[in-house]
Amino acid sequence: MDPWVWAVLLLVFGMGLAILEIFFPSAGVLGFLAASSILAAIIMGFRHGPLVGFVVLTVAIVGLPVVVILALKYWPKTAMGRKVLLLAPDSDDVLPEDPRRDHLKSLVGRVAQTKCKMLPGGAITIDGRTVDALSEGMPIEAGQPVRVIEVRANRVVVRPLEDETPSPAAEDPLRRPIDSVAPDPFDEPPT
Repeated sequence: MDPWVWAVLLLVFGMGLAILEIFFPSAGVLGFLAASSILAAIIMGFRHGPLVGFVVLTVAIVGLPVVVILALKYWPKTAMGRKVLLLAPDSDDVLPEDPRRDHLKSLVGRVAQTKCKMLPGGAITIDGRTVDALSEGMPIEAGQPVRVIEVRANRVVVRPLEDETPSPAAEDPLRRPIDSVAPDPFDEPPT
């Protein structure tokens, strides 16, 4: 067999061992074997000739990082990769079942009333129950209606409730009658 065939086989074998070293702990044994195999492939390539040696060297320098990156990207998605590697848990898997947190999350979007002045923390009353709450940063007076916008660390975050009816200034001035936007220029001023 020609030395270039051995060089290619050793290079492929070394890259395979490098991938295995990443996913399976071997105390460096697989890494040492991978480095030895790739080094032997380069030496075998130069034994055949300088052109083959430089090609094997270039493939080893460029190909090894590319193969490792592709392995890191695609191997966890394979059937064997899913069995060997553990996937990162999401927040629902990590957090214990907590009926209080579930109840607080059900309050999002509801309207409540502040029980005391919130600077920014305080208490609100919702459905006759008192709940710890935080404002979004601005102080809220006692007795003011608020809306629950989110739950953060077993406390609800509230925002002051504005008037549900839009003010005339907030309306589109182009949709209002002209005499309500500006005084009539032909009316006589009061004396």
